[in-house]
Amino acid sequence: MQAFIACLFTWLVTSLGALTVFFFKSINKKVLDTVLGFSAGIMIAASFWSLIAPALDLSESLGYIVWLLPALGFIIGGLFVLLSDKFLDKVLNGNNKINKGSLKKNILLICAITIHNIPEGMAVGVAFGGLSSGVSGMSLVGALMLTLGIGVQNFPEGAAVSLPLRSEGLSRTKSFILGTLSAIVEPVAAVIGAILVTYVNSILPFLLSFAAGCMILVAVRELLPESFEKNKNLSTLGFIIGFVIMMVLDVALG
Repeated sequence: MQAFIACLFTWLVTSLGALTVFFFKSINKKVLDTVLGFSAGIMIAASFWSLIAPALDLSESLGYIVWLLPALGFIIGGLFVLLSDKFLDKVLNGNNKINKGSLKKNILLICAITIHNIPEGMAVGVAFGGLSSGVSGMSLVGALMLTLGIGVQNFPEGAAVSLPLRSEGLSRTKSFILGTLSAIVEPVAAVIGAILVTYVNSILPFLLSFAAGCMILVAVRELLPESFEKNKNLSTLGFIIGFVIMMVLDVALG
């Protein structure tokens, strides 16, 4: 239930991003890049302190080779994001009919963002599931900060769906609804992740690091390159602030 409520929050933030279609034609690039950098900082810091470190501790307590399951989980989580991107790039660039119809291309953008939201929702579910299972190193602050990081980067995602659809002629209401629906999978994925962690404790080190791999790949592959494109200094400042806030809160309060 905690995981479900947390991802209802991230879904709400996506909806707020999509809501910008009623007020703006675009979002200030400097503000957006700073926010993306801030979100990436939170997500990378949370991936270590709230997911990888507990995965290593739990792997040791279960009598496994300490690094094996966390390493495998991280690699597979990263590959999941990477292969998802490759598949979507192939669909977007390999079909001439789609390239000629920008509306169809924007619909595929919705599919891409929706697929990205699946591992993000699972990461939140795994964090709260590990917390409820009493895993050493897991903290409520860490789970909440991970949720915040994902929620913050969901705001521009919602806008990234609704604003282009509006520019293609869809009504503001339809553009908003489609932007909101792009994150509907997050609460579902969060519940699945929490259930897996709660009832399959033996593979929890793998699941925790899988979620971390997904989060770090999303940050490194998507958020940072986009934010560094034009406003590198602002994005870097946002990243530092996000990382330090996550580190201080998780270590001091966790």
